[in-house]
This record gives sequence, structure tokens and C-alpha cells, in this order.
Amino acid sequence: MELYKLGIKAAREGLEKGDFTSAEIVESLYKRYNEVNPEIGAYLYFDIDHALELAKASPKAVPIAIKDLINVKGQPCTCASKILKGYLSPYDATVISNLKKNSFIPCGRVNMDEFAMGSSTENSALGVTRNPYDLTRVPGGSSGGSAAAVGGDMCIAALGSDTGGSIRQPASFCNCVGIKPSYGRVSRYGVTAFASSLDQVGPMTKSVEDAAVLLGALAGCDQMDGTTPEVPVPDYAKLLERASMKGVKIGVAKEYFDVTGLDPEVKRITDEALKKCEEAGAELVEVSLPHTEYAMAVYYIIAPAEASANLARFDGVRYGHRSSEAVDVYSLYTKSRAEGFGPEVKRRIIIGTFVLSSGYQDAYYTQALKVRTLIKRDFDEAFKKCDCLLTPCAPTPAFKFKELQDPLTMYLNDLFTIPSSLAGVCASAVPAGFTNNTKLPVGVQFICPGYEEGRLLSISKAFEDIC
Repeated sequence: MELYKLGIKAAREGLEKGDFTSAEIVESLYKRYNEVNPEIGAYLYFDIDHALELAKASPKAVPIAIKDLINVKGQPCTCASKILKGYLSPYDATVISNLKKNSFIPCGRVNMDEFAMGSSTENSALGVTRNPYDLTRVPGGSSGGSAAAVGGDMCIAALGSDTGGSIRQPASFCNCVGIKPSYGRVSRYGVTAFASSLDQVGPMTKSVEDAAVLLGALAGCDQMDGTTPEVPVPDYAKLLERASMKGVKIGVAKEYFDVTGLDPEVKRITDEALKKCEEAGAELVEVSLPHTEYAMAVYYIIAPAEASANLARFDGVRYGHRSSEAVDVYSLYTKSRAEGFGPEVKRRIIIGTFVLSSGYQDAYYTQALKVRTLIKRDFDEAFKKCDCLLTPCAPTPAFKFKELQDPLTMYLNDLFTIPSSLAGVCASAVPAGFTNNTKLPVGVQFICPGYEEGRLLSISKAFEDIC
């Protein structure tokens, strides 16, 4: 077996036995990168020399691909944007420090939608990433490079980030496991901000067990991030030993199934997933999330508002792109940002600035925050009746490049993932099957209460075992 095909568990077992070294895994991945990346385009940057240096210093460490908005000391962190061209990170993000402490090493940087804004990775300013299951289709987004690298056996595992579905939707498209942790479960220090009240880094892996191991390495309180509470991190991998569907109450929310635009094959696979769970001993419980219908509107007020504030720092002054046509300070700001940001980023900055502007903030932003609270209460009430929710991950399988030109249609890709992001709860994407017509992978989403990642992973593993 080629070493690049390994998952975390198999890699660690082989490293412990001395069957191979970390450096040999890196070399195998680099060979695979040279063979496949020109076609798939998952990686933006593979620093073979630095990866081998780290691997030789930690001969039992597992190499991990890193989404290009997470700072790794000495490496580019472009967020797939022209505006950060030439920037080299002077420090490690907390998640990278945590990886290194837990015998993982960063080996390369993978593509994404610019500043994590998109659902197809078509918004990257630095290149095209293709779905490894069908090169004519997108890998999803914004963590499309992470998903394509995992699904295409171009990495052992990867880090993605999820603001409104950016781990779960591409995981569904590329047949891998993705975990969106509860808000605050994983530090955001050193992770370039899109929407600060929503962003979370999480694992994208080849199995639920691998996801449990990687999440255990990432999670925990961080003094550099005040949104991470002092909540103990359990041994997630150990909790999987008792994974079973017997007695699990699975909530089925009508708002997630009676939806216009839900692909018939996605509905079939999701319905079959529910049936498999029931046959394995789970109990299906009908629940309601009545404010789900407002989630999309709420998200596209709150997220752009926070993005407009967070991206104000990219102004051509300190680092990154600086316009050569600027004649004064004002034109330096405007021209550098106009040249550096892509269309989707500009669109969201404009929307965000508008909803925060004088005379409109109370009408839009403040109202959105109130409805967000109602959405969270819906989940709180639902979890009084069930242990988890099972829903589709995305309305469709992977779509073709340039198939969704209308921004609103593209935004609807996050229809099923946005509500749980707004509520701050944890969720997973787990492979559930393939479409009959196009043979494309489809995942289902499990949602659990905040800080119940142990429960989420156990249920996800039980589903993986019966699927």
C-alpha cells in the first residue's frame, strides 16, 4: 500500500511499529502531489524541504495539509487572495502549535475560496481546484482544497475552517469526514478572520476515528482567544470504542426535508441513512426548527457585517499588495483593495458595510442578532427531545464548474449547514453513499448540542460502521 493512502490511525500504527518514518510519508505525499496536483489543484504550496526537516526532527509525526488561512511560521498565508501576495507568516497559529505538540506536522497549504467566502473554491484568486471524483465538477467550498486533498488521497488528513458550512459541504462533495466543532471549542488565534462569531477550524479526514484523533489535538482553551472557555477536552478516540446506534434518539426536522431545490438523489440517500439508523436500533423523533427559514437571511447579514470589519485591516499599508498607481493615502487604500480583492469578497464587504451603516444597523444587523437567538433556542428545544439531528449536508451533489453563476443560488448551498453555525453547536459530515446517475458522493450531517463533540463523533462512527 502506498503511504499517501494512509489515514491517521494507520499512519500512527506504522510509525510506532517502525514500518516507515514520517519522512517517508512526506516523500510519498510529495510524489503523489507531483503526479496528481497539476490535474486536481488541491495544493497551493508544498514546502518539501521544511516538511522533511520537521519530519526528521519528529520521526513519528503525521503530516497534515493546512487550509491557506491558518498561519504557519515562515510559510505564505494568502487566503487565496491577491491582496496577501508576498506575505509570510511570522508565527504559528495556536492550532498549528497544538498539532506540533501532538505529533502532527504541517506539510502543505491547500486552496480555498478567497477569504473563505464561497461554496465551490471557484472564488480562489490563485488557481482552480477540481473534485477528485469528477474533474468537471467543483470540490465544494470554502475548504475545497482540503476536501479534494483528502478525497483524492493527496494527504493523510487536512485542516479546514467552517463559518457557514465550509467544512461540511466540501466533505460531502469529496467523500470525506468533516467536523465543525462547537463555537469556542478550537482556538481562532492565528486563523485569518472572516466572521469572528462563526469561524471554527476543524478536521477533514478519511474516517471518523481519524477526525476524533485530530480534533483531540486541536481542541482546548487558549489564553490568546477569549472565546475558548475552560471546558475539558475528553479523549474523543477512546469514546468511539462504545459507539452504537442502539437507543440513540435521532431528531428529524421537517424544515430540512420539505425544501425546494433538494436533489432527489440527495433526499434518497438521506432517507436511506435514516432507515439504516433505525434498523441499527436508533429511534427517529420528529422535531421542529421553525426559525430555520430565516437562517439564510440572518447569516448573510451577520457574516458580511463581521467580514467588512475584519477585512478593513487589509489596506496596502503594512503587508500584502500595494497599488503602484496610488498618489495619496486615500488612493492607496482604495486602489490596493480594488486590485487585491476579488468580486465575491467585494460583494460581501459592500453588503456588510451597508448593514452596519448609520440608519440601517438597527433595521438589519440588530434584528438579525435577535433572530439568531431564536434559531439557537429552536436547537435547544429540539435537543430536549433527541440526542442529535440527522439532515442532508447540501441540497445537491457536486455541481459543474460555472454551473451556478447567480450568487443567491450559490449561497443556497449552505442551506442545511448555516443554522447550526448560527447556533454555535457542533456538526459533522459523514459519507452516506453515491448517486445512482452520476456516481457522485453524498454525505449526511449530524448535529449535536454545543460541546458535545464526543456524542457527535460516537454517533458519526456508529453510522459509518453501518453505512
